[in-house]
Amino acid sequence: IIMDGNGRWAEKRNLPRIEGHRQGVTSVRKATEHAARRNIKQLTLYCLSSENWRRPKAELDFLMLLLEQYMTEERSLLMREHIRPVMIGNRSGLPDRTLAAIDETVHLCRNNTGMQLCLAVNYGGRAEIVEATRTLARRVADGLLQPDEIDERSIEAHLETNGMPDPDLLIRTAGEMRLSNFLLWQMSYAEFWVTPDLWPDFTENHLDEALAAFQSRERRFGGLSST
Repeated sequence: IIMDGNGRWAEKRNLPRIEGHRQGVTSVRKATEHAARRNIKQLTLYCLSSENWRRPKAELDFLMLLLEQYMTEERSLLMREHIRPVMIGNRSGLPDRTLAAIDETVHLCRNNTGMQLCLAVNYGGRAEIVEATRTLARRVADGLLQPDEIDERSIEAHLETNGMPDPDLLIRTAGEMRLSNFLLWQMSYAEFWVTPDLWPDFTENHLDEALAAFQSRERRFGGLSST
């Protein structure tokens, strides 16, 4: 899910942008719990893109605080619903307190066997592909890999999402029709579902509607229709 529209939600109500982010956490809680109960195997939330660092420092500091609080306060929910959180993204630049909260919760929930909740924090799809390419290039330079041995599998093995399934469905709020540098490699065959509603207004009904729309589509993966 690309969770878009927190700032606009607040501005429409003449509130500080941070209030939109605060309300957005409620939507995260609703979506996560409902997805787990719908037996979704993997939910990835785009929490902070690598481009978001251009925002005002006060807003970024508040986002880090919200993430820290979420990872601490939601532990009971994660354990109750057997959710296993993981993080992808560049850890450098993130506050130590935020990283500690994430790491502690990931460790606490490591043996949960339900839905995997992947939090993309300071994440950029292009940077992920570049880093995978650099790793493969170093292996070639060290004589550990031949260039003609590089294929999709070897690239995927060096992505942060290695071992995770590619997304079947991308949900985006606030009506925008773009990927915003999110899981560029992994979204090759994902279906899109976009709502004009802003993320703080996202409810369980939105998720149900998106899943129903997905289930009604025929996925051809580049092939022809079966009808």
